[in-house]
Amino acid sequence: MSLSNDIQKITERIIERSRPSREDYLQRMAQARVSGRTRAGLSCGNLAHGMAACSSDDKKLLAEEKSANLAIINSYNDMLSAHHPYQRFPEVIKNAARRNGITAQVAGGVPAMCDGVTQGQAGMELSLFSRDMIAMATGMSLSHNMFDGVMCLGVCDKIVPGLLIGALSFGHLPTVFVPAGPMPTGQGNAEKAKVRQAYAEGKVGRAELLASESKSYHGPGTCTFYGTANSNQMLMEIMGLHLPGSSFIPPNTELRDLLTEKAVDLLAKETAKGESATVLADIIDEKAVVNGLVGLLATGGSTNHAIHLVAMAKAAGIIIDWQDMAELSSKVPLLCRIYPNGIADINHFQAAGGMGFLMRELSQAGFLHQDVKTIMGEGLESYFSEPTIVANRTAEIFRQSADVSQSQKVIQWQSVTEKSFDESVLRPASEPFSEEGGLKLLTGNLGRSVIKVSAVAPEHRLVEAPAIVFNTQDDFQASFNKGKLEKDFVAVIRFQGPKANGMPELHKLTPLLGSLQDRGFKVAIVTDGRMSGASGKVPAAIHLVPEAMEGGLIAKIEDGDVICLDAEKGQLTINVATDVLNNRPASQPSEQQQHFGVGRELFAVFREKVTSAELGATVF
Repeated sequence: MSLSNDIQKITERIIERSRPSREDYLQRMAQARVSGRTRAGLSCGNLAHGMAACSSDDKKLLAEEKSANLAIINSYNDMLSAHHPYQRFPEVIKNAARRNGITAQVAGGVPAMCDGVTQGQAGMELSLFSRDMIAMATGMSLSHNMFDGVMCLGVCDKIVPGLLIGALSFGHLPTVFVPAGPMPTGQGNAEKAKVRQAYAEGKVGRAELLASESKSYHGPGTCTFYGTANSNQMLMEIMGLHLPGSSFIPPNTELRDLLTEKAVDLLAKETAKGESATVLADIIDEKAVVNGLVGLLATGGSTNHAIHLVAMAKAAGIIIDWQDMAELSSKVPLLCRIYPNGIADINHFQAAGGMGFLMRELSQAGFLHQDVKTIMGEGLESYFSEPTIVANRTAEIFRQSADVSQSQKVIQWQSVTEKSFDESVLRPASEPFSEEGGLKLLTGNLGRSVIKVSAVAPEHRLVEAPAIVFNTQDDFQASFNKGKLEKDFVAVIRFQGPKANGMPELHKLTPLLGSLQDRGFKVAIVTDGRMSGASGKVPAAIHLVPEAMEGGLIAKIEDGDVICLDAEKGQLTINVATDVLNNRPASQPSEQQQHFGVGRELFAVFREKVTSAELGATVF
């Protein structure tokens, strides 16, 4: 299991680059550690307020200041399928805490919005900013100093990154992330994509489209395609913040509940160690971040993490950039085919061998750092396993309070399969789908951008064609509906960066361009905005920096300018003389671009302060 020299060199570069900010972060976390229980520093009035609504038994434990009190940060709401299961988690956690002789409280809730609901709507302009708002809400929830450990309940696109960013400000506390799990497999992703494309072409109506979408998104749990939500779960496990094999266990099942209880057991033991406890700041270090990047690339994960991982790492004092990602991508093999990088969904991935198989293969091939800390202790070997339910034959599995009966079943971890159960979905490192990962950096006179190539067929990775320029995706839709786009072209969608309008996903472009590509036209996208975390088969140069609102050259592109997007060579260029470009005036945003309505006016300070996409598109 010796580490690849390439992985080691990139990690060492990150460590050296991050040294000042990382040392500052660790010093702050060291200062935040206290001897004894955190709440011991509260006045009697403070503590009385903090436990006023607790049961008499919990009040007794809290008042004695000897046992741990766990904070539950919950992203529950009952509109969104992924977060709906969390409604019942607090009671499961509290009961498990009492069996361990400790307490747990819901410290706060964080907003959880869904890109699937807001796709193509004005509300999508709040989506990226919600990540930093979730981080603030997490920090606010933990600011009462009532807590000795943290349980983060979150799943989807901005929620997990926001929870981690916020929790890292309290990195002196032991912390566990608790997933909710995916919904059962519904209509196949390939069929869903066909119906979407047919609707875009006017071949089926809204009723048929809604029926198709409802077959795909049909119950509690995460969406089953491999977008940002499921990429989040992969990251939390490979970075050591989930229990082994817990990421993709379905919600509202016996195994899911037992895993949640086991997470409480683990935190109870960790918080009992006092100053020797493994805390969040110990786990999220440069090596863990590199492991996360490797997992993202090996699975063909969400392009949104080219932004989120930068911001998450920064919260721990670690500085990564797109060059790091590109170099890792050139070394890390692609081991998974999960939609949109294939027809299988996340449940098929789990059945084929799941995270345990993936992590073992990457580790044995030398792509993962082994000398890391996780919530399970030192190293990654405990993650090469999967959980199963067995009868409880150990009399003292739990320390029991007087009124809580002993659990009749417990979890046992067993080694994962030696061979993948389905090599069309999950392969060993010795026989990858590709020798390279799924993400590339594009550079050239237009700036820097990223592209997800794992879902793009090789014959579509080079497009050189005239530009057709749009300032909104609605303008693109209108041109498509009028039949003006039936030719080779590069769609330039600008003023979609974080400073312009919060960087909404431009997901509605995918079926439109996909239909044109299927008809034989060579098409591509260049944008300073985002595509979906499930970016698909059309080559898309996204997250372009500098963005149009910051003087990026994208603001000077005109219809007819020839653009070359070469995903194989990693190039993005405009074939217009430099002096011509220098003398052109920069375009301005469309008049219809507004910053009010659906709450957009509340986020003006975010648009003013936000950094570029390559710096994490963050206000921190």
